[in-house]
Amino acid sequence: MYTIKDVTMTIGVGGSTIEIELNKLSDMTADVIAISEAEFQTRIKKAQHLMRAQGVCALYLDAGTNLHYFSGLKWYKSERMVGAILPVEGNLEFIAPHFEEGSLQDNMLIQGNYNGWHEDESPYELFAKILIKMGLSQGKVAIDESAAFFVFDGLRKAAPQFEFSNGAEITASCRQIKSNTEIALMQRAKDMTIEVHKAAARILRPGISTIEVTNFINEAHKRVGAPGSSFCIVLFGLATSFPHGVKNPQILQDNDWVLIDTGCLLQGYNSDITRTYAYGEATDEQRIAWQVEKDAQAAGFAAAKLNQPCGNVDDGARAVIAANGYGSDYDLPGLPHRTGHGCGLDIHEWPYLVRGTKTPLATGMVFSNEPMLVIPGKFGIRLEDHFYMGKQGPIWFTQPSHSVDDPFGLEA
Repeated sequence: MYTIKDVTMTIGVGGSTIEIELNKLSDMTADVIAISEAEFQTRIKKAQHLMRAQGVCALYLDAGTNLHYFSGLKWYKSERMVGAILPVEGNLEFIAPHFEEGSLQDNMLIQGNYNGWHEDESPYELFAKILIKMGLSQGKVAIDESAAFFVFDGLRKAAPQFEFSNGAEITASCRQIKSNTEIALMQRAKDMTIEVHKAAARILRPGISTIEVTNFINEAHKRVGAPGSSFCIVLFGLATSFPHGVKNPQILQDNDWVLIDTGCLLQGYNSDITRTYAYGEATDEQRIAWQVEKDAQAAGFAAAKLNQPCGNVDDGARAVIAANGYGSDYDLPGLPHRTGHGCGLDIHEWPYLVRGTKTPLATGMVFSNEPMLVIPGKFGIRLEDHFYMGKQGPIWFTQPSHSVDDPFGLEA
């Protein structure tokens, strides 16, 4: 602890300026290794292996992270259908508007046949024609689970002779096990975000708004090498008791409780870290609750054992919160949501650390660990770090918050 103008301060919080902290940050991405073409081909082969096992003749990948994961093509979702068909044997067949061909070809990593449709033509009928061209007249076609309903509805009407199924049985099985390269990208993204967290804590001062802090975090992430705006939740005081915030900005005051949840993208892969601390001195109630939150996070981590159900992690964290006199189940004050989520190209993806999830924990899975403790009408505490399942068990990407007085372990 230290003092600023007679206010006892949390270590690492306050005492600096936006300009100073931005100037201290530099690009952390110069040596990162992107996903190789060989790895994309390995992903395709794995998906085709699963398709054969499940009796699926083709998988439709819609614009978004599934298309990116299997083809390397980054494209946004819109009312215009853009995607690709992955057959159980053979190469990708891309479907997109004719006028986008140049842009898509420029962004393609894994090459495939380009099938264009004009604005007065139906992309769904084109989809059906491509299946016929592939020699498919019937069978099971899996649809990207993230595709909009209008896309799925158009496809099933254009190709009623096929049986349609949920593509997540293939996509999730592939994506939930991360490669060493994916884990390395996420490690660097999280390294970047924890440095931004430390910088954000240092710029805090009475009178600063949550909007100013959010803008700083966005710029700070760019300084360390993130390509665009970051995901960011900044909350002061009572607003920290709302897990995803409130609609109005807040102004920081002495001894306010602070919650910052932020992350960035690196080569499409997400970081997502939360820290909670006092700007000034924590109350006795906050100190007790903060330690319970930390203990719950540690219990969840300890419960992450290879080949055991994902739900055990949630059980472990929730048991600590209930044992300390807070609500059981989802009752408040207590833990109102799951303990964690998978993370990769999507900030929230499979599998989830929630009660009853039977999916076995396996080497290569990546999770957030964030059993938030909410005290309605007062404050909330979320300590969020991510871990991955190594060959011997869970491994932290970033070390959990050290203590309520020294959240970043600067004097540990």
